Amino acid sequence: MAIFTGSGVALVTPFNSDFTINYEEFNRLVELQINKNTDAIIVCGTTGEASTLSDEEHRSLISHAVKVVNKRVPVIAGTGSNDTSHGVLLSQYAQNVGADALLCVTPYYNKCTQEGLYQHFKAYSDAVNIPIILYNVPHRTGVSLSVNTIQRLSKLDNIRGIKEASGNIAFALEIQKNTPDDFALYAGNDDIVYPLLSIGAHGLISVLANICPKECHDLVLLYKRGAHSQALELQQKMNTLNHALACDVNPIPIKNLLKASGFNVGPLRLPLCDLQEEDLKNLLDCFNILMGEENLC
Repeated sequence: MAIFTGSGVALVTPFNSDFTINYEEFNRLVELQINKNTDAIIVCGTTGEASTLSDEEHRSLISHAVKVVNKRVPVIAGTGSNDTSHGVLLSQYAQNVGADALLCVTPYYNKCTQEGLYQHFKAYSDAVNIPIILYNVPHRTGVSLSVNTIQRLSKLDNIRGIKEASGNIAFALEIQKNTPDDFALYAGNDDIVYPLLSIGAHGLISVLANICPKECHDLVLLYKRGAHSQALELQQKMNTLNHALACDVNPIPIKNLLKASGFNVGPLRLPLCDLQEEDLKNLLDCFNILMGEENLC
């Protein structure tokens, strides 16, 4: 059984003006997501600026998310690291405080071999009992899982799926072809959810869902109910905003858009910094056009 089917939000981490975590606003964001039918909460991922969190903050935010969500939807903790032993310790902590699953990115910067990738994720698998979702995002990490390595990893009992964010649909198709039926494929790019659903994806792990949670949920729901033309139409409408969100590196655009839309998500932590004014204006225009359209679904 898949960890979830539908739209999981890769939630931003809100900060106060002094760059401490704003837990009050985090609670507000979680409630919004659940009220809009988001199917899973992913905390401490790329969009959550996990690479700028201290170890203490990382652990605290996972524990806090588990308590706030309170089993209403799955909480998936980002525990990936380029240091296998540190990632294992984070994963064990997440399991111990009640996370439902883990999202583990490929180890960045080290540029390890495919055997190194296999052994890295096997160490995670051996250390915990909860499900693990692999995260393949080569344009950020500089390394990509091969289909053969994904196939090998899919044979481990608790490695249950992959967030595939290479943007390569042919590669995603090969993953589907070479892994078990119960190995879940999740779209990691908001602009190609529909094509991945058409080859059997269970849903998406979304940046866009931070600002459009209902629409992201509905896209998967429509497709799964057989309303393919409506799902395609919704994908096409959302893609204007998806493409505008690509104006800078994630999570810069989505956090700026949230802030401009009235959410108290605060600043980005360096080395990330705010958008140029022109890019933000374009983002807001695209968002307002999308939200202003009648009968989105």
